[in-house]
Amino acid sequence: MARITLDGVSVRRTTADGEIVALHETSVVLAERRVALVGPNGAGKSTMARLVNGLVPASSGTVRVDDLDVAEHGREVRRRVAFAFTDPRAQLVMPTAGEDVALSLRRSHRDKHARAEAAREALRGFALEDLHDRSVHALSGGQAQLLALASVLATRPDVLVADEPTTLLDLGNARHVAEVLLGLPQQLLLVTHDLELAARCDRALLIRDGRVAADGEAAEVVEHYRRTA
Repeated sequence: MARITLDGVSVRRTTADGEIVALHETSVVLAERRVALVGPNGAGKSTMARLVNGLVPASSGTVRVDDLDVAEHGREVRRRVAFAFTDPRAQLVMPTAGEDVALSLRRSHRDKHARAEAAREALRGFALEDLHDRSVHALSGGQAQLLALASVLATRPDVLVADEPTTLLDLGNARHVAEVLLGLPQQLLLVTHDLELAARCDRALLIRDGRVAADGEAAEVVEHYRRTA
């Protein structure tokens, strides 16, 4: 597992109403296979998650993935840390499912035919091979989310950061995507409002008002959140 370190990290934003602190000085080390970030809307969960691959820059402090400083080695970090958004359609940019996965592989597979076969293999791993030629706009919500995961994981990153990946899905698709996420070989950093899913992780952090309010074994942190929400 990767060792994700936040050392004295704060995130401040300037708005028309003044400065907002999205994350107060935070120091944590995340090395477990499956880590959940839970808490109310606007608490800073997504901000913390997006620090890990540089989607959000730290205003102060340092973020590292193993020995790589995210601010200094962002490109290399992003090769190791994949990111899945809440709305998969925000990251599906090619006309068909096969083309979308192939786009992710353009650097690792220079040969067109090898890239196409690797894309099929990635789709096969998510039971999506039959959708290879399907328009991304014709996919159901669950299919689109699985395709987005297949695309970002096709390059075999070490870590997947998933920001509320089940929020827009119906119950059946949410459960299916949850099982896929928990079964991945990659280290998982999961932002979620699904407390049952969060409780199945190895560790959970409760984020409130830009601070870590609780940190520990996932089921215990989730139960604490339920009691104090």
